[in-house]
Amino acid sequence: MMAEDAGATVAGGVVVRDLSHTFRGARPVAVLDGVSVEAPPGTFVSLVGPSGCGKSTLLRVLAGLLVPDRGEAAVGGVSAVGRPGLVAYMPQKDLLFPWRRAMGNATAGAEIAGVAKADARGRAEALFERFGLAGFERAWPAHLSGGMRQRLALLRTFLIPRQTLLLDEPFGALDAITRREMHSWLQEVWLRDQRTVVFVTHDVEEALVLSDRVYVMSPRPGRIADELAVPFAHPREPGLVVSPEFVALKARLLASLEGKR
Repeated sequence: MMAEDAGATVAGGVVVRDLSHTFRGARPVAVLDGVSVEAPPGTFVSLVGPSGCGKSTLLRVLAGLLVPDRGEAAVGGVSAVGRPGLVAYMPQKDLLFPWRRAMGNATAGAEIAGVAKADARGRAEALFERFGLAGFERAWPAHLSGGMRQRLALLRTFLIPRQTLLLDEPFGALDAITRREMHSWLQEVWLRDQRTVVFVTHDVEEALVLSDRVYVMSPRPGRIADELAVPFAHPREPGLVVSPEFVALKARLLASLEGKR
């Protein structure tokens, strides 16, 4: 979760060009190799791929937390390289502050971004029930389940006033029923706000339910193995997943992940 006042006026839209990075050390690890990805303003784009292929690394570059060896990464036409604060970013770990209650954690990112505390609290209170957190406003993070912590971290991210959201497996710790509910809610909010979303997931079905476009990444070092436009209109109903068209797209993405395309 990062935020700076400078990012408040940056419009959505993400462009990544020829991004490469190797983690140095006794055994250097090449994680990205010439990756190019685009998310036009107001679109929802997902990255899928095996563990270790560089999906999270790409998000860290866009969040301004990692300077790549080569390539460009821009948000709203502004270089994001080495410049945190242009996006609202939710990493895999919830990174909740143990000394803040749930409400304080929910408003932390918005407050850092310059939103008045009372305004941030009002927005958070309106969403606690929708996120399945009603009644836990004063709970300490240590007293929340893993799924509740993840929902709280997602709420904190959405309250940050940025036009671009980077979400790294935000539903990974949720049960199937809650995950489906969050899919519906995320589509609802996205359609209303038209923010740009770059979403990382291991779940091909989840990517197809949510996205306008899906990029498949190869095993490390990550390259773009496939790119697929998703033709279904939003919002997408749960029953879509059993339609022949959806099943065919899912089969294609799975084949790409297995290196069969």
